[in-house]
Amino acid sequence: MFAVLRTGGKQYRVSPGDKIVVEKLDGNAGDKVTLGDILLAGDGGTMKDVKGLTVSAEIVAQGKGEKVTVFKKRRRHNYRRKKGHRQLHTILHILAIGDQKAEKKAAPAKAEAKPAKAEAAPAAEAAPAAEPKAEKKAAAPKAEKPASTKKAAPAKGAAEKATKTKK
Repeated sequence: MFAVLRTGGKQYRVSPGDKIVVEKLDGNAGDKVTLGDILLAGDGGTMKDVKGLTVSAEIVAQGKGEKVTVFKKRRRHNYRRKKGHRQLHTILHILAIGDQKAEKKAAPAKAEAKPAKAEAAPAAEAAPAAEPKAEKKAAAPKAEKPASTKKAAPAKGAAEKATKTKK
């Protein structure tokens, strides 16, 4: 499921589990925030009703954006003004859209990966001692490059001499 929400004068397309950077919101890292200005919501190709729909998010961090330098100048009047500005922003982790929450994907994959490594270790011990690296490099044949079919351009000096002798 996805939703298009508006915050800080900008619009963002979000799904559960996404991280977005928005204009500064009140709160500290770890606080939960509810965003209620939902413009559009859908699931695949179907659109959902947005009345009463909210997006819940967690504040990951508060930070500052890149520095923007503002330089004003008027020619021939010795007028120069230089100012800098860093916009404040908040990083949000989208937890749920309405009642649909983010799915955890990584937890089952790690449990299956550990036994596979354990089975690979005894097989490695049974194999004979590893060959030196130099032998492995020497064993790999290098592909030979075919000779170029283009004719090489004549040397610059030779071309000038040839034109002088013809005249």
